[in-house]
Amino acid sequence: MFARTERLLLRPGWPEDWQALAAALNDQEIVCNLARAPWPYTREAAREFASRPQDPRLPAFFLTLPGNDGSELIGACGLGEDDDGHVELGYWIARPHWGRGYATEAGRAVANIAAVIGHRKLVAGYFDGNPASGRVLDKIGFVRTGKTVMRYSAGRKAEARTHLFAMDLTALLPQNALPVAA
Repeated sequence: MFARTERLLLRPGWPEDWQALAAALNDQEIVCNLARAPWPYTREAAREFASRPQDPRLPAFFLTLPGNDGSELIGACGLGEDDDGHVELGYWIARPHWGRGYATEAGRAVANIAAVIGHRKLVAGYFDGNPASGRVLDKIGFVRTGKTVMRYSAGRKAEARTHLFAMDLTALLPQNALPVAA
């Protein structure tokens, strides 16, 4: 699955993307704010992630910035399942591209895709120490639940306090469309 936003091309990862992925995620400040990426982020982890098969119900996208010399991998955004089986939005942006609205732009696109493929609700969260991610979730349209939980971060190798959000996707559906998945 592919998607285009105003500035980005969202596409599946390909095995040959592993080097660009490893370079972009070779940043402890990014990885420590992700639940599943280990630190240090190794070449093997990049190869494995870039080669994962796509789940059509839970698509994951590499975010690329088209340019005159091809496109640059600047992050990732996609759907997964949290520990309770809820559909969860996750994302990261490479440090040179922080503060430009790319996470918000990609998150909105993925939320719309989630609605179209039949999901009715998304959840998301951010770890203490990363309030910028909370602001991104606010801009996408998530609502703060007021709940926090302890969640394991592979990058931190420890649990961290996580602020929880939710988003009702039914407003994003075309009128008369019937969602088929929770």
